[in-house]
Amino acid sequence: MLVIASPGQGAQKPGFLAPWLEIDSVAEYAGSLGEAAGVDIVKHGTESDADTIRDTAIAQPLLVASSLIVHSVLFGALDVPRPDFYAGHSVGEVAAAGLSGALTETDAMEFVRDRSRTMAEAAAAERTGMAAVVGGVREEVFEKIEAAGAVPANINGAAQVVAAGSLAQLEALKENPPAKARVIPLQVAGAFHSPYMASAREALAARVSNYSVRQPQIPVISNADGAVVRDGQAFLDSIVTQVAHTVDWLACMRTFEAEDVTGILELAPAGTLTGLVKRDAKSLARFDLNTPDQLDAARDFVREHAGQTSKEA
Repeated sequence: MLVIASPGQGAQKPGFLAPWLEIDSVAEYAGSLGEAAGVDIVKHGTESDADTIRDTAIAQPLLVASSLIVHSVLFGALDVPRPDFYAGHSVGEVAAAGLSGALTETDAMEFVRDRSRTMAEAAAAERTGMAAVVGGVREEVFEKIEAAGAVPANINGAAQVVAAGSLAQLEALKENPPAKARVIPLQVAGAFHSPYMASAREALAARVSNYSVRQPQIPVISNADGAVVRDGQAFLDSIVTQVAHTVDWLACMRTFEAEDVTGILELAPAGTLTGLVKRDAKSLARFDLNTPDQLDAARDFVREHAGQTSKEA
């Protein structure tokens, strides 16, 4: 059983799309995706520096477009079987919606345009941020985050939680950390996946009717609680809610194991999610697809794992 995963904001690197755009017709495809999102995907995927692509309104459309592009090339070969599940981390779920068929590619790009802009506006309204809490005992980590007035925004693994809140709340957490844990401030624009994003969630909810929702052709494993989602409207509603709600990637990994997933392939820019899987779902085989010269090996990986149970693989 195979899951195709799309990374979240922070995975982008300068120039990471350049080798993909050298493939015939891919630059034109990237251009059309960029038109839907109002972002120059070709420029930002090849020329823009790290500071430029750190901007939420650029990073999010760039990452969704990258997943759509790399996926289209990977599965362009007729003899490559389809995956069993899709998953994404944070904005990666918008890519998963487009890949699974829950949204058209155009709607996925328009949705991420709206998502990125409303989140950027919400982040600019107050001085907020995020901090990684690495180590410690899970229950105490949550207690200390709550005591500081912050919230758990990302549950990335058994020993890695990201807290979100005001700068004062995060400073309080740093001064009173959980035992045997480090609190590491992150270079982000705001307190994503927290109540500080309520205005973004409300703005997106008001626009849900703008998007044509369909039943996904392949189910998606949700960030909300690790549930396997087969209903398109339910998934769209969940990725709207997710903007101001905890992203539970650990729950997704537990579902991978429960569903007998044998392999995970992360789409470019790859390595973040497979790195988390390496720590907390060690039984899964992993593949980071970052450059076109890996395509033959990636397709072999797909053939090996798609539709196979652990007993068959």
